[in-house]
Amino acid sequence: MSLSIIIVNWNVRPLLEECLRSIFQNAPSFDFEVFVVDNASRDGSVDFLKKIAKNKKNLHIILNKENLGFAKANNQAIDKAKGDYILFLNPDTKIIGNALEKITESLEKHKNWGICGCKLINIEGDLDPSVRPFPTPFSQAAILLKLHHLFPFLKIWKHYFGLDFDYSREGPADQIKGAFLMTRKKIIEEVGKFDEKFYLWFEEIDFCYRVKKAGWENYYTPKAKILHYGGQSFSQIFPLAKQKIYNQSLLYYARKYFSPSSYYFLKSINPISLLLSWLWQQFSNICVLWRKKNF
Repeated sequence: MSLSIIIVNWNVRPLLEECLRSIFQNAPSFDFEVFVVDNASRDGSVDFLKKIAKNKKNLHIILNKENLGFAKANNQAIDKAKGDYILFLNPDTKIIGNALEKITESLEKHKNWGICGCKLINIEGDLDPSVRPFPTPFSQAAILLKLHHLFPFLKIWKHYFGLDFDYSREGPADQIKGAFLMTRKKIIEEVGKFDEKFYLWFEEIDFCYRVKKAGWENYYTPKAKILHYGGQSFSQIFPLAKQKIYNQSLLYYARKYFSPSSYYFLKSINPISLLLSWLWQQFSNICVLWRKKNF
C-alpha cells in the first residue's frame, strides 16, 4: 500500500503546522507522501512550507499565485500523486493515533468501497457529523430560504445534516465530509478528478455522487477518528460572499443532476436567498455593535 495525502491551505498557518505535525508524528507504517497546495496565503504559510519542505523528502508543496479554489487546487496535487490511495484532508484537522493506517486498511480490505470517511471530533470533544444524504431540490430550496434556521426542530433537518446517523457503527453513506475523505487512485482515474467549475462547496458532493453512480460504495467507519476544528478557512469570508459562492455551486450542481424545472426554481429564489443572507449579516453587525457598546 502507498498513500498520498493532499491538503489545500489558505491563510491558516497555525492549524496547518499542527496538522502536518500530527501526520508525521502518527505516520503509517507504509510509504506515504504529503502534498500541500497553498492558494496564495498571506499569513506566512508560504515561508513556513518552504522551510519545512527542505527537511522532509515526502512533503511536496505547490504554491499558487492566486486563490484557485478547492477543486482546482486538489486537482493540481492529484496530477502528481503516486499513492494507491489518496486522502483529501483539511488543514484544520489533527490526526489522532493510527487513523491513517486504519482507514487505508479498511479500503484495502473492502474492495467495493470507493470512498471512506472516519469519525470527526470537534475541539470540545463532541461528535462532528460527517455524513449526509445527497442534496435534493426540496432540501436545497429550504436551505436557500433559511428554513432550517426558522424550523430547526423538523426531522428533515436531523436527517439531512446527518444527526440521525449512527456514528458508533460502520455503515454506508451518500456523501462524506471533505475534511477527511479517502479514495483510491484508480477510482479517480475511472470517474475523473474534482469538477473545477465548483470553486468552493459541492465539489466533494459531486465527487461522491459520481463514485456511487459508478457502482462503488461510500462508507463511514468509526475505527479511526481525527480532530476537526471546522470552517477555519471559510470564517475569513463574509456571510454574504459565502452565500454567493454557495448558491453559485448549488446552481451548477442542480444543473448537472436535478430536473430543468428544479434548477430554474432554485435559480428563481436565488435573489431571495441573497437578500436573506444580507439581512442576517446586517443583524449580526448590529448585535456586535450593541455588545461592544453595553459591555
